Amino acid sequence: MFGKILIANRGEIAMRVVRACRTLGIRTVAIHSDVDAAAPHVRFADEAVCVGPADPRRSYLNIPQIIAAAEITGADAVHPGYGFLSENAEFAELCRRCGLTFIGPTPEAMRLWGDKVRAREAAKRFGLPLLPGTTVLRDGEDAAEQAARIGYPVILKAAGGGGGRGMRVVRDDSEIRRAFETATSEAQAGFKNPDVYLEKFVEEPRHIELQVLGDGHGHIFTFGERECSLQRRHQKIIEEAPSPVMTPEKRAELSEVCTHALVETGYTSLGTLEFLMDERGNLYFMEMNTRVQVEHPVTELVTGIDLVENQIRAAAGQALSLPSGRALGLRGHALECRINAEDPRTFVPWPGLITEYLPPGGGGVRVDSGVYGGFRVPNNYDPMLAKVITHGATRAEAIARMRCALDEFVIGGIRTNIPLHQALLRDPDVVAGKMSTRTIERLRF
Repeated sequence: MFGKILIANRGEIAMRVVRACRTLGIRTVAIHSDVDAAAPHVRFADEAVCVGPADPRRSYLNIPQIIAAAEITGADAVHPGYGFLSENAEFAELCRRCGLTFIGPTPEAMRLWGDKVRAREAAKRFGLPLLPGTTVLRDGEDAAEQAARIGYPVILKAAGGGGGRGMRVVRDDSEIRRAFETATSEAQAGFKNPDVYLEKFVEEPRHIELQVLGDGHGHIFTFGERECSLQRRHQKIIEEAPSPVMTPEKRAELSEVCTHALVETGYTSLGTLEFLMDERGNLYFMEMNTRVQVEHPVTELVTGIDLVENQIRAAAGQALSLPSGRALGLRGHALECRINAEDPRTFVPWPGLITEYLPPGGGGVRVDSGVYGGFRVPNNYDPMLAKVITHGATRAEAIARMRCALDEFVIGGIRTNIPLHQALLRDPDVVAGKMSTRTIERLRF
């Protein structure tokens, strides 16, 4: 097992990794920007190193500084969390060259599954269901020809990234060329890769994802699916496990085909395969995220498996023995609400001083947080402050506990999106499990 891990991240995920390392008896090194000097992950790690100013390009994305911090503190490994450098194959490669274990998949696997076009090709080769689509488009004319072949509406997607950047829905030929130019510009700006491709657009899809873990000994474990349909502009807001519409048979079938694909490609570490489900219940592979997901706690609560601890064990070379696939017994239901520092109606970020912070508690309630009362939320990073996760014997019980938890959560001095979560959990369609990725567009509160 590692003696010391550097955590190349901030906020609640950095705290999550600190806790996992403590449980495993591993010392930790926190990195931070100058505006994060008083952040919780800095306080609770064993050591801390400032890697630059607030601008993430000069701190949390500053690869030379992060590698230097690992070397001067004697770290054995680097945990990237999610976001920032977590899916950067060049960073993983450099860690390997410097004798540091990157706690994630190999650079080769990241390049295969992290590039959306290559991932589609691999998915097709190993039998994962796909929407009609293309390889990388040459130009606007190529986009127009391919869109006509597939049939409108279509969606342009960035080959090298996600999160809504480089994505454009196109409904007719008059829009396609301009949309192509916009998407390529966004892809270049966001991911330093202008490549985009086309897929058939599903109007009212559900977003379903499968949690997997490979241990480097030829074992792939699958831990059931999550429902992530409640999102805005491709950013998830509420997630749950299991999905209200998945059957045991469909879950087992999905697990088996994904296991085969990942065994064949030699995948190791945590990963998530993401799918769209159309109105008829058909699943189509979208992409794979080669890292721990924000929403991993809901899977932990319904499986009883600590995903981050086991990710670290796998990176240390241990062979894992975990229930998986058909042998996995899901226990009840879990929900997660992402609590952001933003106006709940306009979604404008709302940084500033947190004057009061009283998180909820009680049976079946978990809060993963990266802030406290008196902490000043900077305006340089993602606005997520915390995650509230509830667990119950049934979906109805998990929702009831989440309503109580949200009512109890006090965050003073700034605005948060808690009212949005409260409105969603009163919406009849959401309560009944009848939602799609467009549900929030229609919400009025």
